[in-house]
Amino acid sequence: MTERHDIAALRQEYSRQNLRPEDCFANPVEQFSRWLDEALAAKVHEPTAMHVATTTKDGRPSARIVLLKGLEDGGFVFFTNYDSRKGQQIAENPFVALTFFWPELERQVRVEGRVERVSAEASDAYFQSRPYPSRIGAWASLQSQPLEGTATLVTRAAGFSAKYITGVPRPPHWGGFRVVPERIEFWQGRPSRLHDRVVYQQTASHQWSKQQLYP
Repeated sequence: MTERHDIAALRQEYSRQNLRPEDCFANPVEQFSRWLDEALAAKVHEPTAMHVATTTKDGRPSARIVLLKGLEDGGFVFFTNYDSRKGQQIAENPFVALTFFWPELERQVRVEGRVERVSAEASDAYFQSRPYPSRIGAWASLQSQPLEGTATLVTRAAGFSAKYITGVPRPPHWGGFRVVPERIEFWQGRPSRLHDRVVYQQTASHQWSKQQLYP
């Protein structure tokens, strides 16, 4: 087991690949899609896992890991309970930051943008694609609210299973969010901490500019 005083000495040398602006697509979502395909091909563990950071209206941040479920209309889509803590914070401040980290490829992607709900039809379609227990769970969980004990949750799940034996409708408090990016940064680890960073930013005319950054 690593001693606490050894943490500062931990090092990982990065040397797999490099990244230059001229090697990147003009559109950052296309660039992300290529990197995601490479992460899938490399069998990266949980390649769609992303760190989602939200803030309250007074600027207090919180973060958690959720799964990317689509790249639609130029945005990053995930699904959740709208009444959850992140759902409430998004309602208060509709701007979030996403981070993907693929250590096997020595890569990181950071996304910043505004959030909007996907259509009810899109939420319905995804909800019906989920396994039956997951659909029941969306009804049973009062996400982010205090829970007296696991038995209470199990009892609620059993009740909804009895109510919805076959078809399970989507709960009105559950659905998708689309993060419409305004800034996307691609990070490629390099030797001696001279990492490659390429950032895209949206201009006033809704075009994308890109440039390299110091590591």
